[in-house]
Amino acid sequence: MSNDEFRAALARLAAGVVLVTAQEPPLDEDGRGEDAGMTATAFMSVSLDPPLVMVSLRNGSRMDDLLDEQPLWAVSVLAEDQRHIAGRFSMKGRISDRLLFEELDCARGPITSAPLVDGALATLECRTEQRVVAGDHTLVIGRVLGAKLPSGGGTAPLMYFRGQYRHLK
Repeated sequence: MSNDEFRAALARLAAGVVLVTAQEPPLDEDGRGEDAGMTATAFMSVSLDPPLVMVSLRNGSRMDDLLDEQPLWAVSVLAEDQRHIAGRFSMKGRISDRLLFEELDCARGPITSAPLVDGALATLECRTEQRVVAGDHTLVIGRVLGAKLPSGGGTAPLMYFRGQYRHLK
């Protein structure tokens, strides 16, 4: 089986879209590091007791490297009207996320200090429990330390299917 055949087959599996965020360890005198974010569709619940989730990160990606040193991270479950956010944070090869966060309405997570997107369907704050290398990706399993269902969040999820962002009809 070729990589293209494998990719095409799995493109037919609809997935929810999340924004994974974290704050780099402090690098400057004000005690804050730069925020980083990444769009993900390979995200899922793993366990109810304890509450665990998992995200799959490409080996050597900025988020993979960051979550290897920073155990605290967050997830915003994106609503259908947040397609622009998913597109903004899915760009490959960028050096800095600073500009990506400038015009984005976010709150700082009280547990992780990671950005949480205003209007998301739900937000989770996590601490890495385990990292498992699986081929060209790393599965990051995180314990959910806090979850919120923000008021005013969209009512339908943003979905990814056949290489495009979609919404439920």
